[in-house]
Amino acid sequence: MATQSLYRRYRPRRFDELKGQDHVVRALRNAVIHNREGQAYLFSGPRGTGKTSTARILAKVLNCEKLKDGEPCGKCNSCTSIDSGTSYDVLELDAASNNGVDNMRDLIERAALGNPGRHRVFILDEVHMLSKPAEAALLKTLEEPPEHVVFVLATTDPQKVSETIRSRTQHLQFHLLPMRLLKEHVRWVVQDAKLIVSDEAIDRVVQLGGGSVRDTLSALELVVASGGEVDEQISLDEFIEAFIDHDPGRALTAVGATVQYGADPRALAEDIVRHLRDVFLSLMAPELVQLPQERAEIVSDQARRMGAGSVVRAIEVLGEVLIEIRHAPDARLLLEVALVKLTRQSASTDVAALMSRIERLEANAIANRDPTGPITRPVMVDPSTGKAKLGGRATPLVATSSQVAAKVGPVTAPLVSQESVPSEPRAVLSDDEIKRRWPDVVAAQKPMSRALYSAVNIVDCKDGLITLAAPSDIHIAKSSEYLAALLKSLLAVAGKPVKLNFVVSESKRAKSGKQNLREIIEEDIEDHVDLAETTNAPMGSHSTAIDDLAKLFPGSQIIDDKK
Repeated sequence: MATQSLYRRYRPRRFDELKGQDHVVRALRNAVIHNREGQAYLFSGPRGTGKTSTARILAKVLNCEKLKDGEPCGKCNSCTSIDSGTSYDVLELDAASNNGVDNMRDLIERAALGNPGRHRVFILDEVHMLSKPAEAALLKTLEEPPEHVVFVLATTDPQKVSETIRSRTQHLQFHLLPMRLLKEHVRWVVQDAKLIVSDEAIDRVVQLGGGSVRDTLSALELVVASGGEVDEQISLDEFIEAFIDHDPGRALTAVGATVQYGADPRALAEDIVRHLRDVFLSLMAPELVQLPQERAEIVSDQARRMGAGSVVRAIEVLGEVLIEIRHAPDARLLLEVALVKLTRQSASTDVAALMSRIERLEANAIANRDPTGPITRPVMVDPSTGKAKLGGRATPLVATSSQVAAKVGPVTAPLVSQESVPSEPRAVLSDDEIKRRWPDVVAAQKPMSRALYSAVNIVDCKDGLITLAAPSDIHIAKSSEYLAALLKSLLAVAGKPVKLNFVVSESKRAKSGKQNLREIIEEDIEDHVDLAETTNAPMGSHSTAIDDLAKLFPGSQIIDDKK
């Protein structure tokens, strides 16, 4: 007779034996204790987390003859028959293989029949596999179920279950177990079953289980059959690190070792894609990653270092390989070529590869940015909401032109200190030397900035405060747009922090009350343009605005209406 599998032998039969699902146990136990059990439940979660076992425990609780504190006694006729699978009160149906409308009609007919116990429990596993007609047939019964019937729907993919069915059930989500809790459970099973397994093998078994109790116990059983020692295997992390480091040799070595241990190249490609999916989700939607916390942190770090562009490209390339590999004479070679393509991006010229390389270069540029470059504030927080203000992350330290224009007064305008734009200082100059070097600072600016500051005269420099006289308030506001580069140059020349104070030139301010803006601009032009260097425009007739307008509408006639 075949030996019973470990995961069946140690399947939980009471709520207090269920590992890692305390929130589910609490909800169901309290519902039973207070006679508030529902008539339809939806259990969702990764495989091997106890969904079907919990459904059976619930069935025992609802029909136990000696119920105590929400737990089945496990000894009455009802409990023993459910454990042995011979109970008329429980009907299990695998929706993956019984997904037709006829199967649902047969189930509905059984629901209308009586039963020996207080409740008849229908357990539908993988309910997301039902066909649309079967879902429609089930929906009618879920809306108006017989009083003695309880439905428990189980699925590993709740998103595929129709919203109409989900809305008529109490949805309980099962989670993968943390590595620590899973390791404790494995050690207890090893001790209880009197197995001989090394500590290294237990660690490997827990890692292979990935948070699933059933997968972990299946891996443990394989280790026991192999003599208590786990065969050496290559972790999928090797391939991810090869992608990150752009190391084709590491990827090919991992393929060789994995195939040597008996892995199929197609199955290996599928495993890598599955792992890349977790990496991708950890970037885009971390709440959808179904991994233990410790493992999720490792995958998140890999995702951050690899980048979204590289992850998407790797999934696409390996996805194409999985299609081509079906008819390939050498599946391993096809996989190796794809891995080399992914790890040697410099040799690839497709758009996805180029985008991935640009993304990586941008990340490196940010990480190694020159300290003399632009500096931004930390995220600004709105005190009323506690959330980041829109645009707060990109707010510069140097005042913008609009801010300066708002602050500039009729006489003086103290501006931002050079301390906000640090640079590598050289020799410290005196105030008189700074005044003398002012033309050199202006000459070093870019053309637009140089043109603006050439029209600004340095009035005074005292204790690191430079006073500049500009032709007008408008000129000050425009010059302030190029303030950061000027302050950076001043610090490099002066060797010490410098402040700027703008004032409007006395001669311009005295005339500003008599002149309009056009006259001020014309006077600025006369002051800074050498008329001797200008040439006269060619003689000719000058058209009026009316003449220019008429040219835009050929064939039109000007009507002089002065009435």
